[in-house]
Amino acid sequence: MDDEAVDRLVQAAQGGDPWAFGRIFDHFHLPIYRFIASRVHRPSDAEDLTQLVFVKALEALPRYEQRGIPFGAWLFRLARNTIIDHVRTHHEDSHLEQVAERAHDVAGPDELAVLRQDLYAVQLALDRLTPEQREAIDLRFFGGLSAREAAVVMGKQEGTVRGLQFRAIAALRRSLAMDLETDFDEGVASSMPSFADVR
Repeated sequence: MDDEAVDRLVQAAQGGDPWAFGRIFDHFHLPIYRFIASRVHRPSDAEDLTQLVFVKALEALPRYEQRGIPFGAWLFRLARNTIIDHVRTHHEDSHLEQVAERAHDVAGPDELAVLRQDLYAVQLALDRLTPEQREAIDLRFFGGLSAREAAVVMGKQEGTVRGLQFRAIAALRRSLAMDLETDFDEGVASSMPSFADVR
């Protein structure tokens, strides 16, 4: 659905059409949920916060004016503020361990152990990013926003967001490469005989 179609639905929803708001919900629900889930600890919290975002959007809809900002970016800004409020009151951040728990039904013990190890490495790499780099990554890849939309949400220039994304990806590559090298070195060291074993 393009921005013009969304704008038509927003106008209809502002006129009291519940079907139009339902279409808006259907279109944005999953990207908003993924963005929120990338920032909070429990999937149940992400579900609750996603619902809260749409309740806030419905309440604020009569006062919404486009002003050159796409409705989706406005909605993600609501989601961002909702996350900030939640994290302030619950003192938590995202953990990818939940993904491993959801994969438990389809993976065997060995696969689950490897998945957990990989997710742990990714979580450590994400934790090493600056807050702005992390937010850019979350909006672009978990939320599925364009660089322009992410820039609106973050209150920055599009070029700045692209720069944050570029530096974040480079940092993630370095971090994950270092973790893999460390794991490989430890694996090799543990498989080599010690000097005491050499006769």
